[in-house]
Amino acid sequence: MAARTRYAPDRGLTVRMTATMFLLGLVFVAFVAAIIGIGTAYHASDAAIVLFAVVLGGGFAIGSLFYSDKIALRTAGAREVTPQEAPELHGIVDRLCALADMPKPRVAIANSNMPNAFATGRNADNSVLCVTTGLMAKLNPDELEGVIAHEMSHVAHKDVQVMTAASFLAIIAALLIRVAFYGELFGGGGRGRGRGGGQNAALIMFALMAVSIVVYAVSFVLIRMLSRYRELSADRSGALLTGQPSALKSALIKVSGDMARIPTQDLRTAQPMNAFFFAPAMHLAPKGSLAAMFSTHPSLERRLAELDKVQQQLNRAG
Repeated sequence: MAARTRYAPDRGLTVRMTATMFLLGLVFVAFVAAIIGIGTAYHASDAAIVLFAVVLGGGFAIGSLFYSDKIALRTAGAREVTPQEAPELHGIVDRLCALADMPKPRVAIANSNMPNAFATGRNADNSVLCVTTGLMAKLNPDELEGVIAHEMSHVAHKDVQVMTAASFLAIIAALLIRVAFYGELFGGGGRGRGRGGGQNAALIMFALMAVSIVVYAVSFVLIRMLSRYRELSADRSGALLTGQPSALKSALIKVSGDMARIPTQDLRTAQPMNAFFFAPAMHLAPKGSLAAMFSTHPSLERRLAELDKVQQQLNRAG
């Protein structure tokens, strides 16, 4: 509870995030209704396959929630470090934990020239913060504190839980697309079930695939929108916690500038971690472009503009 009150919420962003989750809920209800409609003409064995996809998707979602920290560390090639190994880094984390009144996450370092950081974990008691050697070399202590405050805000606000719940529908839809595709590819539509049974089965599988593709596409766009809101919220709450929006702005400019100089090959290698990173491992699309709709992070211009608002808020309060 204390962490949520110390990391100040943003009512405007909260409303938009709630609206996005509500839309995902509506899509889920429509998806279930469509599956039930398709299921009225479905053979029992095929219905069992759909149920299996749902259960498997749930397993994936739960597994990613409970093992997100281990998966992320392994993917990033990071290792946990003790206070003796990284005293300055641990000192910053200790100070922020005291300010936010939240449990201290495990601290890890990834040996990478790419300046970045991430924090993940199903809750504050089971979380890990990771920074790269490139980030520590690039930023001064205030800037590094701003980035870490941003990342710890994700933990305090349970963003991993929120994004896992939001992604559940997309996981199910993706699995059902594969079920329908491979069902047709390996003869699912050719099984005889009386006169015209093969044709009916093919139409049902096609309908399932079509519905799943639409649901996946809509869910994907909404999840990316939600992800961008979470990043803006973490920027704001992290800057308010430290009281130094300018330090976070400076860090964003430095990290984004360095990211533009990193070879495309290295960026592609790191892209599976985009949803976790402080700044995405890719060249961001211009604000307002179609490609920006599919980004996990807001544009640099948007993030800097929002931090300017935080600075103005602090100036008025001071």
